[in-house]
Amino acid sequence: MDRVWNRDPETVTVREIFEELSAERRIAYTTVMSTMDNLHTKGWLERERDGRAYRYWAIMTREEHTAQLMREALDGGGRSELVLSYFIEQIGPKESERLREALRRLARRSTKAKRR
Repeated sequence: MDRVWNRDPETVTVREIFEELSAERRIAYTTVMSTMDNLHTKGWLERERDGRAYRYWAIMTREEHTAQLMREALDGGGRSELVLSYFIEQIGPKESERLREALRRLARRSTKAKRR
């Protein structure tokens, strides 16, 4: 998924990912094709025909995926307030400030929505 997320174009072919990977290590084209097909089957990638090939794109951004993982960890980690406090204890000052800013943005958005 990192290869798909890191690409500039919004869509990518198996050939493009294969060429990128094969410049770094030995890998079979069919391995890349199978992996991308599996990611499509599992709902991580969408695709459409482009001639004889498929063009693939990610269903969600890296950030959306990370948020989903965090939500799953929060839901499956026992008492959510404890999970959150342990998480907050582990983050540094920069991440802490980003978290505070995100919470402020959400509060402003929520306030605006209530006024409507």
